[in-house]
Amino acid sequence: MLTLSAERYCARIAPEAGGMIASLDWQGPDSRTHALLHAPAGLAPQTETPNKFGIWAMLPFANRAFDSLVDDGHTRFNVPSNNPAGTIHGFGWQSAWRVEQKGVGHTVLVHRRSAGADPYRYLAKQEIRLDESGMTVVLSLTNEADQALPFGMGLHPWFPCAADTRLGMTATGALIFGDLFRATGTQAFTDGGPYAGNPVFATGAESAWSFLGWDGTARIETPSSGLAITVSASESLRCPVVWAPGGVDFLCVEPQSHAAGAPSEKIVREASPLARLQPGETLEGWMRIAAEAL
Repeated sequence: MLTLSAERYCARIAPEAGGMIASLDWQGPDSRTHALLHAPAGLAPQTETPNKFGIWAMLPFANRAFDSLVDDGHTRFNVPSNNPAGTIHGFGWQSAWRVEQKGVGHTVLVHRRSAGADPYRYLAKQEIRLDESGMTVVLSLTNEADQALPFGMGLHPWFPCAADTRLGMTATGALIFGDLFRATGTQAFTDGGPYAGNPVFATGAESAWSFLGWDGTARIETPSSGLAITVSASESLRCPVVWAPGGVDFLCVEPQSHAAGAPSEKIVREASPLARLQPGETLEGWMRIAAEAL
C-alpha cells in the first residue's frame, strides 16, 4: 500500500488491486480528520467484485457492456464477462498496476493490456497528485492495437453519505433507465435536473442516473459532519453516473467519458458514443476532489 500526503490531505493506494485509491483523508481547520471517501473499517481492496469504497479506474470503457458486447457501429466484438449482465467497468479495476513514479504527494501507476481474445491492447496511466487544495487524478488511455477501436473511461469514487447529506449538480439531460439499468431512451432537463436544487440525497429508495451535459462540478454537503466535498472533472469526463441503493451510507458520483451502456447499446451511443481511437491515439481526462469545512 502506498501512502501520499500533502498539506492537510493523505491518501492510501493499492497498486496491486486495480490501482485503487483506498482512502483519502483531510484534516479540517479544527484539526479533525475527515474521510472524504467511503472506507469501511476492516475492508481490504480486492479484485473479485467491484470494491464499494475508495476510487478506482474504469477502462477501456466505463459502466456496462451488456452481454459483454462492444459495438460502436464500426467494430463489433465480445469481451470477457465479469458480471451476470455481461462486463462491468472494463478490466483496469481487476488488474495489477505498476508504480512508475512515486513521491511524497505524487505517484504514477501504469497498467498495460497486451493479450486477450478481444482486440483491446492499450496502455493506461493513472497520475495521482495531492496538493494544498485537494487530490487530482489524471487518467490516460492509449490505443496500442493495430486498428482503430472504441474506448472509454471513468473514475468510480464512493463518497460517505449521512441522513442530511445534500448533493448539488446540474445537467442538461439523462438516460431513461429500464430493467438492469438498460437505457430505453433519453430525457432533457429545463431546470438542471434532479440535483439542481441541492436536495437531501438519501430518500430511502435507489438513486440511479446517467447524466448528459453535466457542467463538470458536483458538491456534496453534510452539515452533521461539517464537511463539504467538491468534485470537478475535465470536459472529457462529463457523462457522470450518480448511484446508490436505498438505505446505504455512501453515494457515487462517477465522472465518465460516455453514458452508461454506450459500449453495447445503440440508443446510448447515439447520445454519448465511445471515443474511436486510432492506433497510438490517447484519450485523457481528470477528476479533482477538494474539501472544505461548513
